[in-house]
Amino acid sequence: MMKKHHHQSALLILIFFFLTSISACHKDDESPETPQETPNEEEVITTCKLVFTDVSGTTIDTIAVYRDPDGDGGNAPVQFDTIHLHASTTYTTEIILLNETVSPADSISNEVLEESQDHLFCFHVVDANVSITRTDSDGTFEIGLQSEWITTTASTGTVTVTLKHQPGIKDGTCDPGDTDVEIQFPMVIVE
Repeated sequence: MMKKHHHQSALLILIFFFLTSISACHKDDESPETPQETPNEEEVITTCKLVFTDVSGTTIDTIAVYRDPDGDGGNAPVQFDTIHLHASTTYTTEIILLNETVSPADSISNEVLEESQDHLFCFHVVDANVSITRTDSDGTFEIGLQSEWITTTASTGTVTVTLKHQPGIKDGTCDPGDTDVEIQFPMVIVE
């Protein structure tokens, strides 16, 4: 009788382990839950370069760089150039954004271009005699990675360059959306 009870207990334990292992295997075989789409995470932007090319070719190209190796916050930028342009000159301008916290550096400009329907560069000029026109487009609205800067007379002021993230709400204006980067460059226009 004791033997029969011992066999029944052993059998119950085996059945319990068998059912548990089947249940565990069954869970592993199930397809994983569909991951939720994560919203576009804000990119780390450590460097902003403005590359100016004189369309007449009479002055040399110039570059203004803002570089903050640890990204927004933390330590102060290690490079923060003043924009130096000549009066009465038209420049084509390209913005290059980089994440230099990784190696090799990641081109954020390429990501902005790929997601151009969600991004817009805005330019706010104070006291500098320059007009700025965005020259690239997402097919509906301008982007601003490429622009034309036309200077008039000598002056000193600032140009604030702002990248707006406007997923699903881009309307060609700078009002909607979040700010991905905003840099106020000092600017000097010389005769």
